[in-house]
Amino acid sequence: MLASIHTAPLEAVGAIPATGAASLAWLLVAIPLASAAVLLVAGRRSDSWGHWLGVLAPVLSFLLGATIAIQLLGLPADDRVMTTQLYPWITTPELSIDFGTRVDPLSVTFVLLVTFVGSLIHVYSVAYMEHDIDRRRFFAYMNFFVGAMLLLVVADSYALLFVGWEGVGLASYLLIGFWNFNPDYATAAKKAFVMNRVGDVGLLLAMGAMFTTIGSVSFEDVLGAEFSAAWATAIGLFLLLAATGKSAQFPLQAWLGDAMAGPTPVSALIHAATMVTAGVYLVVRSGPVYLQSPDAQLAVAIIGAITLLFGAIVGSAKDDMKKVLAASTMSQIGYMMLAAGLGPIGYAFAIFHLFTHGFFKAGMFLGAGSVMHGMNDQVNIRRFGGLSTYMKVTWVTFMMGWLAILGIPPFSGFWSKDKIIEAAFVGEGWHPWVFGTVALLGAGITAFYMSRLFFMIFHGDKRWTKAPEGPDQHPHESPALMTVPMVILAIGSVALGGLLSVGGSFVTWLEPVTGHAEHHEPVLPVLVIMIATIAVVLAGVAIAWRMYVAVAAPMTAPHGSALTRAARNDLYQDQLNEAVFMRPGQALTQGLFLADEYVVDGTIEGTAFGLASIGRVASRLQNGYVRSYAGYIVGGAAVAVVVMLASRM
Repeated sequence: MLASIHTAPLEAVGAIPATGAASLAWLLVAIPLASAAVLLVAGRRSDSWGHWLGVLAPVLSFLLGATIAIQLLGLPADDRVMTTQLYPWITTPELSIDFGTRVDPLSVTFVLLVTFVGSLIHVYSVAYMEHDIDRRRFFAYMNFFVGAMLLLVVADSYALLFVGWEGVGLASYLLIGFWNFNPDYATAAKKAFVMNRVGDVGLLLAMGAMFTTIGSVSFEDVLGAEFSAAWATAIGLFLLLAATGKSAQFPLQAWLGDAMAGPTPVSALIHAATMVTAGVYLVVRSGPVYLQSPDAQLAVAIIGAITLLFGAIVGSAKDDMKKVLAASTMSQIGYMMLAAGLGPIGYAFAIFHLFTHGFFKAGMFLGAGSVMHGMNDQVNIRRFGGLSTYMKVTWVTFMMGWLAILGIPPFSGFWSKDKIIEAAFVGEGWHPWVFGTVALLGAGITAFYMSRLFFMIFHGDKRWTKAPEGPDQHPHESPALMTVPMVILAIGSVALGGLLSVGGSFVTWLEPVTGHAEHHEPVLPVLVIMIATIAVVLAGVAIAWRMYVAVAAPMTAPHGSALTRAARNDLYQDQLNEAVFMRPGQALTQGLFLADEYVVDGTIEGTAFGLASIGRVASRLQNGYVRSYAGYIVGGAAVAVVVMLASRM
């Protein structure tokens, strides 16, 4: 039984002063930021030990985060929202903002995800980046990201959240372009940075609207305020714009595929498990605002529905395995955004899927890195095949993530994604039929393209590169520092969803933030939805097996249909952005340049030239001869006489 889209406003749980471990939440942020500072200041002197300091930082933050989670679990639900005001930050006659932390089930869930998965990825990176001369700097950037992400989720105001928001954007830019000696990688970093700044405008506008209406941007004030329908809609849409940029949702999703230029651990941590989910966090955190504007809430669901299909279609045609996973991330976050547009129970399911997705998607990204490690950094799945024999740990752990994202029972995705599909069928009018159908169709396409990826890497004929096409391949398993984190994430992919579903424990855990929703049946029986979901998933797997295993997969991409060619080119989103935004902007800039050069500068330079010419003529009159001056006087007098006589006629 699931909640209707139409629910009563959230009954906010009042915050209380933090005590115990919760009062030390600021250390969650301080520890990784201090580690990043040490690594950057120490420079080359820390090359021999810096990576271990980089690993230690998220581990310590995780231990503190786990202690805080245990503290909250031991409290009644009404006492699970705690704040700590550390010091005054912005103090003006019009606005006062403290630097403070907010510890509640939502923020702690993100803390556990960021620090636990982040710790595993840091351990993996020790081996993955072993031969990089800038490994110490890599760990400094990764620690900086973890600190910024933790600030984003424990901040007690939109203003402080914005500091973390910009911090993760900067870290993303630095890590995407980590190997910036490659011009394409540097360009990818700039593209991600610029597109995220477009989204950031939305968050700034939202804060401006909050200040205009209630004079505050703190969560306590904003989430407890009543807005008019117009202001609630405006704020909701501004926040949605911010979320589309950070979470790679339509129409600001084009940067995510290019972000795969960064080292694979970056893709796993930032562009799969954590930063790209910040938009979902922002929407769920702002739930009381959206519940006051059905239009803004509907817009969130529509954007999620569009993106989940967009990403799935693009992922079906890509041959770069990291870009397939990026498209998959885009699509899965689309599911989360769709759920976030369904009301309080949708909020809980969005975060539930976000949490399980962080494990199985990070695991698959690390699996992709392991494949690259064993295959001379190749990423083209048409040059793999048959690797299950040579990389058994990578094969099994990747398989666990694959089964989880497909939603095969009892793997984690079954408990989280399928709940979103069921929730999409709840409501009135056209909403459940459209959103439910889209979610169901997305599940089938997901099964196809993720099975295509899995089969083409690990099964079928060996299609490895042979000289003189490239170096001969000698696939081999990765070292333990890489495989152990993959195994732990695979265990989460198998068991985490089921464990958190027992007795609806995860949904109940989030109720102090998401509120309690009334339950309603979907427009189709739950059993019918479940059977239909499994059927489309199995159909997607079967089609992929028939196309890429039963029949030898071609080593070069076939011409394909018009849709396939469009999907390979990201459905021409870059071309659309260039036509709609870039080229008109370039034309405007060129027009302003020409106006400045020929109108403004021309007028000024023409005036100066005219005055200079007058000066040159006047200078010729000053020749030093008395007779010339006498002539000028006589001539002037004659002109004066003529003018006087003419005036009297």
